[in-house]
Amino acid sequence: MGPVTGLVLYAVIWSMTFLVAIPIRLQTQGEAGQVVPGTHQGSPQRHDLRKKALISTVIAALIWALAAWIILTGQITLSDIDLFTRFGPGPIEERGLGG
Repeated sequence: MGPVTGLVLYAVIWSMTFLVAIPIRLQTQGEAGQVVPGTHQGSPQRHDLRKKALISTVIAALIWALAAWIILTGQITLSDIDLFTRFGPGPIEERGLGG
């Protein structure tokens, strides 16, 4: 895995964890009882985005470290998840044709 691939993988993991964290403990204007005229009652009153971004950064770093370790060490390969042999035959050594 190259550096750009690692950064892209981290960005994808971070955005997924951030999107999961956004609705956690979100307080809407309707729940607070203070709806600002012209806004929907489901609009956020208190969202704590900075705290959620920091928590997402830490959690994404842990998930990325685990994923990078699995990819770099080869603990899980495509042949491990190829349940229906759709990826074609394995290397020559696995087919018994090697010398």
